[in-house]
Amino acid sequence: MFDYHHFPVIAVMILFLGAFLVEIFGAKNKAVRNTIAIVVAGISTVCIYALIKPVFFDGEVISYWMGNWAPVSGYAIGIGYEVDALNLFFALLTVTTFFLSGIYSIRYMEKDEHLGHYYTLFLMLSGGVLGLVLTGDVFNMFVMIEIMTFAAVALTAFRNRSFGALEGAFKYLALGSIGSSMTLAGIAVLYMSCHTLNMAQLSSILGSQPLNPTTVFAFALMFAGLAVKAFIVPFHTPAADAYMVAPTSVSMMFSGMVNKAGVYGMIRLCYTIFHAMDQSSLQILLVAFGCVTMFVGVTMALAQHDFKRLLAFHSISQIGYVITAIGLSTAVGLSAGLFHAMNHTLFKGLLFLTAGAVLKATGTTNLDKLGGLSKKMPLTTICFLVGAFSISGLPPFNGFASKWMVYQAAYAKAVTTGNFFYAVVTIVAVVVSVMTLASFIKVTQACFFGQCPDSLKDTKEVPFSMRLPMWILSVACLASGVFYNFVYEKVLYPAMVATLNTVKYIDSMMGAGYSAAAGVQNHLVDAPRLSVWDPISWLLLFVICLVAICLVVVLGDKTRGRLSDAEGEPQDGKYATFFGGEHALHSHVGGSDLFWGFKKDFKGYFNVVQGAHDGNVNTYASWVVIATAVIAIFMVIFVK
Repeated sequence: MFDYHHFPVIAVMILFLGAFLVEIFGAKNKAVRNTIAIVVAGISTVCIYALIKPVFFDGEVISYWMGNWAPVSGYAIGIGYEVDALNLFFALLTVTTFFLSGIYSIRYMEKDEHLGHYYTLFLMLSGGVLGLVLTGDVFNMFVMIEIMTFAAVALTAFRNRSFGALEGAFKYLALGSIGSSMTLAGIAVLYMSCHTLNMAQLSSILGSQPLNPTTVFAFALMFAGLAVKAFIVPFHTPAADAYMVAPTSVSMMFSGMVNKAGVYGMIRLCYTIFHAMDQSSLQILLVAFGCVTMFVGVTMALAQHDFKRLLAFHSISQIGYVITAIGLSTAVGLSAGLFHAMNHTLFKGLLFLTAGAVLKATGTTNLDKLGGLSKKMPLTTICFLVGAFSISGLPPFNGFASKWMVYQAAYAKAVTTGNFFYAVVTIVAVVVSVMTLASFIKVTQACFFGQCPDSLKDTKEVPFSMRLPMWILSVACLASGVFYNFVYEKVLYPAMVATLNTVKYIDSMMGAGYSAAAGVQNHLVDAPRLSVWDPISWLLLFVICLVAICLVVVLGDKTRGRLSDAEGEPQDGKYATFFGGEHALHSHVGGSDLFWGFKKDFKGYFNVVQGAHDGNVNTYASWVVIATAVIAIFMVIFVK
């Protein structure tokens, strides 16, 4: 019988071995290629799922030293893998994503060329992300970030004859490299200060003394570098192009596990290594980034005409929820952030797969050219509706449960701290959820209902192997919403406690009593068992919703007055009022039509956002550099 302590390393190495074998034996043989890819992905998945009992149920933290290079005289000299409930949580999201994506890829990618290279990159990306979330060494984390980034860039450009593929890959390469460089620079500064690369030992050193300007500067660099990987605004610019032009099976991986790797890194950085989440300044910084990310992402999604590009901006927006909740630095907030990260993997993976099914069946994801697919693709339509209901936060689907926890956590933070900022956060979170629902009403109408164009009369459902992952994710979206208490007790609670229990993380890797000898204590011990539902909060949320609606109406009226037709804007007959007697004509409600009035009312805002996103890589790179400088200055001044 295998010792499960070897499973984390086996799960990572089998993926890299599979990539090597696919390139050698599978380049010209379809059956060999597909078999190797799915088998190694399955083995990796089984290895990770086998750790659920010892880690989640028994509370064990698995430590594994590569080459048996254990600490010598209390000093870490080797590369270690350390698996607690937090990184196992993200590892489960990772393996679930790439295994289902692999099944989906078999038929989705069957007409593409050079599929040997595709599956090699596919497995390299999977191994890079999984290695990142399981490692206990910051330099090994950087190595995995590099593998992940370059595999993602190559997969973005895989369909290089498609419009925008090379441009999207170049943007990802340029900005991803900047993010990786900042991470490496931060690691170098940290090593210079602490003389170790092991996360547990770094945690013991930094947790036993106040942070100095050098370590804070390293913190800021690593924070910004990981923010690039998580696609947080203003580090988000490569995401939309990459998600749109990459094969949909890869877009699912970007959304389901690549950006989660960045989120995991930020959690581990802020909570475990630097012990900084008990400082209100860092809490405000994270929550502010989260709020801006969720709002900018959803408003940009509303303006899109392409199914996949719309989903890309929603991925950015939903990560904003996760960062906001994590930044609250409470047990409820952390649980909400982890829950929404899980749910985002499920419902956004489902939505990308449905978009891929539409692309496979029709040859386009342009919402203005689609319509009536519910009659041609009823099973895909049902799966899409499950995903749309989930991401929009409608009960009883999982998005409602996690968003409700975010609302609760933000409101509770406002009450306990007396800080009005967190009350505003609650309102923003509710407004963004409403706007998310609005954008998916647009997709539903433009793509699946209405009249089917003549060019799509012969559209049929996609093959079974493409539908199977969609069905699995649909069931998961419903089950995790209905049985939310089970999910909380068995998955979220252990992951949340592991995040807060820094002492156990240190001692499991470095030896019993190591943290006590260093004088490290757990700063955050608030870890209550709670129910997602709080009946008293229903009335409070209702009031918040009314305030949010009133703000939208008032702002809309003011904007409408400034942007009236009297200013000389051209009239569009398609939106004219008909009183009778006019010539009857059919007018399809496309992706650019349903919320035309909303975009017109807030034209000033959309013009600013559109003007800022000029497509110039130099502009986006300057955003990253300026934002990093601002973060560094803020942290040096306020984080102690």
